[in-house]
Amino acid sequence: MIGALRSTVGLVSVGAAVPERVVTNDEIAGRLDTSDAWIRERTGIGERRVAAPDEWASDLGLAAAQQALDRSGLAPADIDLVLAATCSPDAYFPSIAATIADRLGAHSAAASDVSAACTGFVYALVSAATQIQTGLAQHALVIGSETLSKIVDWDDRGTCILFGDGAGACVLSAGALPETVFGVELGADGSRGDDLIVGALRGRNVIEMDGRAVFKFATRVMVDSVQRVLDVSGLTVDDVDWFVPHQANIRIIDHAAKRLGLDPARVLVNLERYGNTSAASIPICLEEAWADGRLKRGDRLLMVGFGGGLTWGSCLTEWAGDGPKGAS
Repeated sequence: MIGALRSTVGLVSVGAAVPERVVTNDEIAGRLDTSDAWIRERTGIGERRVAAPDEWASDLGLAAAQQALDRSGLAPADIDLVLAATCSPDAYFPSIAATIADRLGAHSAAASDVSAACTGFVYALVSAATQIQTGLAQHALVIGSETLSKIVDWDDRGTCILFGDGAGACVLSAGALPETVFGVELGADGSRGDDLIVGALRGRNVIEMDGRAVFKFATRVMVDSVQRVLDVSGLTVDDVDWFVPHQANIRIIDHAAKRLGLDPARVLVNLERYGNTSAASIPICLEEAWADGRLKRGDRLLMVGFGGGLTWGSCLTEWAGDGPKGAS
């Protein structure tokens, strides 16, 4: 689905949380036939964060959500909706969204998880924004949180080098912006599901991926989806302040930026430090850009993700929040 509308819904705050433990490429190379140079050349990743055995997606998600809520100036009771994008939940149910809402004190909020793998944050963001747009909610908390280390085969060189753990969260509010364009495309190709899969169908609850097929899919869909959203919104890449891609592979990101004609200085990238954190990667990038003062009120954001499903999604909107205290 694709479309654009005039909306006053805006992202007003952001938060992030990552585990303390850092796993470097050298540490992985100490166990497997690989090297820091090999991993960096093919992925752009230098290290990733790994959750402790008793640290779960709900824990990281709660920390990110609390930070975003504190920065928004809202109280937990003000939140009407909590959506959590994850493909590595604590359990099949209850949802981590319900757990986070309870621990946060947002007891009047509806809460559910969104399962679209690495595209999950974009799916959840669009769902929350449209529910606010229709008047069903005034304020929503959208979270992307993953503990992928718990579903990675650490003996599989093709996947264990890629993934990391972390969480990011944003608060969306009605009336946060002057009426502005909100463009979106969401898509899925279920016939490609076996290209990236976890679960009982394969008899193993670990990530299995056809890396070549996913790479080919991603390099095509990121460019095509972004261009379609720009077209339907009546805008061009020159109207975009920040391109915020899912952090999967630096070669995919560089390819998309080059094909779209984007200035690399306007592309948010933190892949080297965190690896692929799936649904958490886009909000973690947003939080870093906010914290160092790059992200300013009115900046137009173009977010794009792709992942298991195979799914993809692009969202064009504006940042509506204030900068960090002390920022000019």
